[in-house]
Amino acid sequence: MAKRNEQMKDVRFRADANGCLSRPAFEGAVTAALKREPVATLVHLDLDGLLVLNENAGREAGDKAIGTVIAALSKAAAKDGWTLGRIGGDEFALLAPGTSLEPIFLRAEQLRQELDAALAKVVPRGQKCTVSIGVANTPRDTKSRGPASTEELMRKADLALLAAKEQGGDAVGLTPSDDMVLKSSYYSAAQLGRLKGLAERQKKKEAALLREALDDLLRKHERS
Repeated sequence: MAKRNEQMKDVRFRADANGCLSRPAFEGAVTAALKREPVATLVHLDLDGLLVLNENAGREAGDKAIGTVIAALSKAAAKDGWTLGRIGGDEFALLAPGTSLEPIFLRAEQLRQELDAALAKVVPRGQKCTVSIGVANTPRDTKSRGPASTEELMRKADLALLAAKEQGGDAVGLTPSDDMVLKSSYYSAAQLGRLKGLAERQKKKEAALLREALDDLLRKHERS
């Protein structure tokens, strides 16, 4: 009986064929990474509209969407040298050790677009399934050190994901308190004032307007 329990425990901490860790294994990997290097960025994502997709097109369509995301994330993790974990039914996390927040935020936006494009190819016509992403960094977003920092980092990434959902989904979010900190690193006070006025006139969040501008910029350079 003890041997069987040990075997079951081993399975929980083993990566699947796509290199995707279970939640316990992923949390262990985060803890181990933070012991080696106390600077890291965590990307937390899930699928938007999966429940509606399951209801309208059947579970098979939903499973296909999840499989598509797993394949794309596995490829991205291998390319970038990140650790991939599945922490819920349609929730995934990526750990980028030794990285600061800003470049991973930009990479997360690129990843969101890649995943949206992959999903658009596999969901039935007339249906929609996209991805929301939250990004958090330690030590920037955390105060804890040691094993407790893993739990806090994952919780902050979850809050960032909720912030993306509050934008309407299909977005990349930061922990709410750090949204303006990131913008102020790149934009002047005058630009931020104009952005605030535009957001009020358009009745949109500033983060949503910045995402639209980033999308336009990326499309412009992709065509050139």
